[in-house]
Amino acid sequence: MKEKTLRTLEYHKIIERLCEQAGSACGKERCRETKPLTDLDEIERLQEETQDALSRIYAHGSLSFSGIHDVRASIKRLDMEAGLSAGELMHMGSLLVAVKRIRDYGAEDEREDSLSERFRMLEPLVSAASEIERCIISEDEISDDASSGLKNVRRKMRLTNDKIREQLAGIVGSNDNRTYLQDNIITMRDGRYCIPVKSEYKNRFPGMVHDQSAKGSTTFIEPLAVVNLNNELRELAVNEQEEIKKVLKTLSQMLVPHIEALEYDAETIAAFDVIFARAMLAKNMNASRPVFNTERIIDIRKGRHPLIDKTKVVPIDIRLGGDFTMLVITGPNTGGKTVSLKTVGLFTLMGQSGLHIPAFDGSKLGVFDNVYADIGDEQSIEQSLSTFSSHMTNTVSILRDADEGSLVLFDELGAGTDPTEGAALARAILSDLHERGIHVMATTHYAELKAYALSEPGVCNACCEFDVATLSPTYKLLIGVPGRSNAFAISGKLGLSDKLIERARGYMTQKEKSLDDVIEGLSASRLEYEQKNEKASEALGEAERLRDRFEQKNEKLDATREKIIENAREEAEKILRDAKEFADATIRKMNKLASSKDRMRELEEERTALREKLAGAGKKNKSIAKKPGTPITDPSQLKIGDSVHIVSMNVDGKIAALPDRKGDVAVSMGAMRTVVNLSDLEAAEPAPEPVKKEKTGVGEIKIRKAYDVGMSVNVIGMRVDEALPIVEKYLDDAYLAGLQNVSVIHGRGTGALKDAVHGLLKRLKYVSSYRFGTFHEGDRGVTIVEFKQGN
Repeated sequence: MKEKTLRTLEYHKIIERLCEQAGSACGKERCRETKPLTDLDEIERLQEETQDALSRIYAHGSLSFSGIHDVRASIKRLDMEAGLSAGELMHMGSLLVAVKRIRDYGAEDEREDSLSERFRMLEPLVSAASEIERCIISEDEISDDASSGLKNVRRKMRLTNDKIREQLAGIVGSNDNRTYLQDNIITMRDGRYCIPVKSEYKNRFPGMVHDQSAKGSTTFIEPLAVVNLNNELRELAVNEQEEIKKVLKTLSQMLVPHIEALEYDAETIAAFDVIFARAMLAKNMNASRPVFNTERIIDIRKGRHPLIDKTKVVPIDIRLGGDFTMLVITGPNTGGKTVSLKTVGLFTLMGQSGLHIPAFDGSKLGVFDNVYADIGDEQSIEQSLSTFSSHMTNTVSILRDADEGSLVLFDELGAGTDPTEGAALARAILSDLHERGIHVMATTHYAELKAYALSEPGVCNACCEFDVATLSPTYKLLIGVPGRSNAFAISGKLGLSDKLIERARGYMTQKEKSLDDVIEGLSASRLEYEQKNEKASEALGEAERLRDRFEQKNEKLDATREKIIENAREEAEKILRDAKEFADATIRKMNKLASSKDRMRELEEERTALREKLAGAGKKNKSIAKKPGTPITDPSQLKIGDSVHIVSMNVDGKIAALPDRKGDVAVSMGAMRTVVNLSDLEAAEPAPEPVKKEKTGVGEIKIRKAYDVGMSVNVIGMRVDEALPIVEKYLDDAYLAGLQNVSVIHGRGTGALKDAVHGLLKRLKYVSSYRFGTFHEGDRGVTIVEFKQGN
């Protein structure tokens, strides 16, 4: 990509924001080097890394890379067997500490993604990091415990220091010496302890003169009494430095065997810093991963220019490629035409750099070898250079370099010169690019280009919508509709007389009037289409949600039915097993009783009990495992409401609809309804009338309601006073029918109907709880009602 294009589309500002998200020096350096790629596999790899990092951030929080230093030079020094300084070793230690923290962060996520392997391969070298932390306190201080030699030397230095200070304290604290001393203090000159003596009395203190004050009034003398001690202290200081060098050398040699691990750690940490910087930028922009394609199709859904304030930017939908490879955008000034161009260009550069784009999921981007832009931004400092000549120079360069793999963006193509000639040049340039199969977006005010887009296959009009009522643009991009200048409408709103406006209309040619009428007609048709499309989309979404809910409930009913049948079979087997055991026990008893004539009455009682037991078992088993009925041979005899038995399901039901030509019949089984073929049906005995009880007859009501009540009630479009009685009656019926939960479909609207339904649910005592539906159940347009059990 050319640097000029990157500057024009303000790509560098996105990179600046990316650098702000990086924490380490290496990470920021790599962020600044980020450039768009053209290899689809590499682009997808970067996009996947960004997506996986973003998922980890949402799951486990952000990952900090601050405080990590660039250790590449130190690693090279180690490779040459050179020792490292205390500061370099501290940077190594901080790197290893960060490696452990980052590896632990990666281990929190058990799922495998594109980053998992690299997290696992990090080597924190815990023992080496601990040793560095133990030995080095700061870049200028080594711990006494770093080595026994260093500890011994420093112990001797402290003892010598104490002796020196004791000797000097005696001299300074003597009353006899107060007259000769400038101050009663002990000071140091050139690393040796001295006392400040008035220059006129310097001969009274034998020793070595080390310094004199600026005015010459004070002489700094090292008394002879401490010269040897100071010499000893200087030697100990040299020994201390030697011991420190040994410690640093030992720590450096400890790291040498791990050079490869250190190189991998440094490289991987820098790479992770860039990846998580991309992810944090996506999080801050509320961005999503674009879907790339090799057909160079662009389909941006609700795209937001990332450099415009989030509270002010208007999302736009843009399409290019597929049916048309050239988009001609018209509309008023400051209406959003240039922003639309920059959004497409910047999104393309961002996506090919591995960055997510601030648009809806599923937005598509093509992979382009080059992006060319001739955009004159009047808010730019360079506006003074945006003359016709400079624009044409840039256009000539684009025409020379662009090919089929390029995306070309023109802002006000042909402007800055005579309108007739400018329009002709613009049309010639666009025609040439279109014939070469190059993807182009261009903004213009020329009516000739609108007409060209209407008549040329593969070229499409678009406009930035303008609200004449408020005299302001809406910043919405409308594909397929050429824009209007709205000059007459705006002038009328601002107070220009109708007479002058009509006179101006008279100066327009018939061709210009016809084109304006066509555009106005298209705009009206588009508005009507959008309104109908919105209603159709809502209806389709509602239908899909209801279908999903119905399928889910059918699956639950199927599972419940299978469980009931299985339980019934197990119960039948248990009944027969119990009966057999009872019969065996009774026979054994009878055999014993048969040997005694006096106990015949007891024998007869046992026989009677056995008959009753077997009879009861037979009745229960018959009710559980029903015998097949008579096959249906004459479909014409069937009536709605007839009882039938479904052989494949081994359940009874009622005819809900007569058979069609294929012999398929709708059969209802309580709240469930299914379609089966006649060959799978048998005639069944009508369900017996329930025994009437003297008290309430609730059981009979439940049986009847179970066949009539559906799983939901729809009151969309009704007023509150119409809907509430319907909802209340439905809930009463559903509760009596024994349903566990139902759905009340009230829609979103103003929320008045939803609030009224919720108020009713709070008052009903048999309602256990209620909630909004999930996304697949209808979202906030549906309320799921749970009934209290045990009714």
